[in-house]
Amino acid sequence: MRNVYTIYLFLSILMISACTKKPSAFEKFVQKHQVGQYDLLIKNGQVIDGSGRDAYAADVLVKADSIAFVGQVDTAIISVTRFIDATGKVVTPGFIDTHAHGNPLETPAFRNFLAMGVTTISLGKDGSSPGLDSPRLDGPGQVGSGKEGMTAWMQEVEDTIPGVNIAMFVGHGTLRMLSGIKYNPRPTQEQIVDMGEMLAMNLDAGCFGMTTGLEYIPGTYAPDYELEYLAKIVGEKGKFITSHVRNEDDEAIESSLRELLLQGRYCPVQVSHMKVVYGKGERRAEEILRVLNEARAEGIEVTADVYPYTASYTTIGIVFPEWALPPNRYEEIVRSRRGELEEFLRNKVNQRNGPEATLLGTAPWAGKTLAQVAKELVKPFEDVLIDDIGPRGASGAYFVMNDELQARLIQDSLVMICSDGSPTSRHPRGHGTFAKIIEQYVVKDSLFSLEEAVRKMTSLPAKTMGVEDRGIIAKGKKADILVFAPAGIKATATYENPFQLAEGFNYVIVNGQLSLVESTFSDKRHGKMLRKN
Repeated sequence: MRNVYTIYLFLSILMISACTKKPSAFEKFVQKHQVGQYDLLIKNGQVIDGSGRDAYAADVLVKADSIAFVGQVDTAIISVTRFIDATGKVVTPGFIDTHAHGNPLETPAFRNFLAMGVTTISLGKDGSSPGLDSPRLDGPGQVGSGKEGMTAWMQEVEDTIPGVNIAMFVGHGTLRMLSGIKYNPRPTQEQIVDMGEMLAMNLDAGCFGMTTGLEYIPGTYAPDYELEYLAKIVGEKGKFITSHVRNEDDEAIESSLRELLLQGRYCPVQVSHMKVVYGKGERRAEEILRVLNEARAEGIEVTADVYPYTASYTTIGIVFPEWALPPNRYEEIVRSRRGELEEFLRNKVNQRNGPEATLLGTAPWAGKTLAQVAKELVKPFEDVLIDDIGPRGASGAYFVMNDELQARLIQDSLVMICSDGSPTSRHPRGHGTFAKIIEQYVVKDSLFSLEEAVRKMTSLPAKTMGVEDRGIIAKGKKADILVFAPAGIKATATYENPFQLAEGFNYVIVNGQLSLVESTFSDKRHGKMLRKN
């Protein structure tokens, strides 16, 4: 009898325990939302959520374009349309490229970015806004006045459905041209107010901030009072400024940074593709970073982005003197000051490590150095520049940076990663940047952890730009997600073959949709035009 009673008591305890067992976090989630159908489950992966915290084991559940749940998912109580087994792989947010180029109406797929894990890009950089001066603004065959802004162009891009998400910026140089200031180094207050009104209108339309390109025409003519006036408007709108600073040469970089920091009194500022031309070594990098840290100590919000290559890429006009560029007539300069121009170009190119260090990227010279072209044409390289190319005749890669210095800049905690690349530019950064960060800086050289690398490419740019719904793996965030094995990531693009796609990102998900699966791109595009209002 006692044995029967003992068994009865034991079974009763089991029944009570079963009835009082606390539901798991996932069971609570399912009970709360009362739904059992989901679009995608990524299971058995190590989540690197973008915050910088250590990787942790978790599943990720997606419904429509958003992350529904992160944790341990019980597949017995839900059903999913698509399943990804992430065993042996990491699951991260999609990367955000803070400085990119390209025309989403001409090359909307942006497969170069998708292949290296980038799901969001920033356009309108270096002071130039595609769309702001679009002929579509005023009708066929007419030049846009800028009064209507980028609203129509942004809608056209959205209707096209780009392959990646796009965050637009207002270009200061474009505003200068549309306002009529153009190349004037001393604009009137009335002109600046007109430019400020155009800026405010486009910021209100959803642009994320303003960009400047002070090393280029016409931005190079902008005085401090103009830039500070516009910075106040940017600050009032809760946006920020990114700048290709006035001069990146070693002897001028600190004064160029301080010019940007003056604008930082009114709004957050960011140094675009930070570099030190001719500078060498970690010690010099520390000196540059100290300028930024001292500004932060004074309350200025300043960040920077960097790409992991020691060659820049821009128009050949970078080596020409200001007095040979617009509004000056180039043909007249060649006629009246040729000897002076030859001497300037000879000295400038030699200062930039010689004609062998300039790799042209424009037909018919694409893939050849300036030295090779000069040899083929049997003339001095300065004459090639003057007579055969001209200040607007080509773009090129310029090997003018130092590995140790740039690597130290990349490691700084407030420096994020950018490509400064596009689908069409002849520089490997446009196809390899984000893969190279993982392949070289994390896996090979161990300069920082994978968690830190992901933070610099996801939540840090999202926070800096104000992209509030991306950059983190968390419930409610948009489902821009990557699945990959770090050791398998390869940046295959080279200076000789710059258009080779990165390898190793097994799954690239944009807004909840599979855009890349094991090297195969989706036939459909899933990006959006983002707006910050």
